[in-house]
Amino acid sequence: MGKIAVAVIVSSWVVGVSILVNRIVTEPYMDEIFHIPQAQQYCKGNFRSWDPMITTPPGLYIVSLAYVASLFPGIFSMKADVPFSDACSSSILRSSNGVLAVFCSMMVYNILTHLRPSLTDRKVTLRTVVLALYPLHWFFTFLYYTDVASLTAVLASYLMSLKKKYFFSSLVGALAVLIRQTNIIWVLFIACTGVLDYILDQQKDSADLTNSSQSQGKDAFPVSSQGVGTRSNLRKRRIHNQAATFSSPIHQKIASSVPSSDFSHEVREIISRLWQFKWEIIASFWPYLVIMAAFITFVFWNGSIVLGAKEAHTVSPHFAQLMYFSLISVLFVTPVHFTIGQAAALARSFWKKNKLVSFFQLCTALAVGFLSVHFFSIAHPYLVSDNRHYTFYLWRKVIKFHWSMKYLLVPLYVYSWISIFNILAKSQRKTWVLVYFLATTATLIPAPLIEFRYYTIPFFFLILHSHVDDDRSWLLMGILYVAINIFTIYMFLFRPFSWVHETGVQRFIW
Repeated sequence: MGKIAVAVIVSSWVVGVSILVNRIVTEPYMDEIFHIPQAQQYCKGNFRSWDPMITTPPGLYIVSLAYVASLFPGIFSMKADVPFSDACSSSILRSSNGVLAVFCSMMVYNILTHLRPSLTDRKVTLRTVVLALYPLHWFFTFLYYTDVASLTAVLASYLMSLKKKYFFSSLVGALAVLIRQTNIIWVLFIACTGVLDYILDQQKDSADLTNSSQSQGKDAFPVSSQGVGTRSNLRKRRIHNQAATFSSPIHQKIASSVPSSDFSHEVREIISRLWQFKWEIIASFWPYLVIMAAFITFVFWNGSIVLGAKEAHTVSPHFAQLMYFSLISVLFVTPVHFTIGQAAALARSFWKKNKLVSFFQLCTALAVGFLSVHFFSIAHPYLVSDNRHYTFYLWRKVIKFHWSMKYLLVPLYVYSWISIFNILAKSQRKTWVLVYFLATTATLIPAPLIEFRYYTIPFFFLILHSHVDDDRSWLLMGILYVAINIFTIYMFLFRPFSWVHETGVQRFIW
């Protein structure tokens, strides 16, 4: 029942807002001026045509082609003289993202149900609806961008991995990479988490086998009142050795999903397990290796990760991007991270540990933050020239408000990351948190452009695994998202920009 409710709720605003957007914004907007004509070329069967300004692979256009093909019999029955190519209008292409948004919400619902089986349908429904309202995902539901399709494919691949359907997970992961090439990082992340879960399952099976053997041993060789027989002692020693091998304290903690207090010990145990089950792991996860090999081959052949506009999208050491991501992500979950209770919890955890080590770690984090914003802050030409993006105003009015502003924000960045790690560590293994951080780093640091859309996938993985159980926080987040969405759609529809040319300078004005 909860899944149906999610589909109905999400569909209701997708249909309503889509109609409004298509009536007012009839022409392609921003990056749609590249995506829509390219998709229309595919609808005409012209697969050799390619706009050199498009940076992403053609996955979105292939998905849209299949979507339009599924609609065409109905369109043809209403207008018999409509050719297939004319069915690929802006509104129809945009509607493909609306359908994908509904499908994406179903993926979120199923993932939450799998990760949190103790949650009721009502709680899962509430969380799913709130995440469907996430502003960076919600707004692009109504435009023809790659974001919704990208997120949907990645989450579908992750859900299949959670269900141990690794081959199908890799197939959908390949589609995710075909939609947006940076998704290769998240496909590898999914593979890594799948391997960690596989090791955990093997450890559980071994522990269950050991417990079963112990029970059988007790039944087959009962202890007499005079002592224990030799055969019983030998069997118990063998069982003890097996238990020492397969049920070490660290694996008991991993099996119960409680993070280890000794991170290095956890890593060593996982490496040991990787070697022990190497052939089984290769047999289960080889499709992911094929995807990685194909991607590396593509990069060598193409000479770059992006397809077009290579000069404007060169790989750059944009370490400040990680700082922006942390702050934006916790701001979108303000009721969880920016509270007195959370600040007090972080302070208590700081004082419980070795104070000297904690102080050193904090100073190191602050130093890394200062160095990142000082040496690795990049003002991309698109950022400073296109005033149709929120980032344009945040850059000019906040970060560039004063020379010291970018340094004054560093403590907030550091607090945000500490809070993120603290929340994740309550429910996830430390190795999982490390893999997540590395995936986020590999996705964001090479991107020279500050674009909040790039934060969507890491944000969803973050919030899905944060295990926020307070319904009040979710309701407050929902209210926050609705307020942002209303403001954004109002500005988009009723305060449009105009393209003007003054004294040799082109710019947008309201």
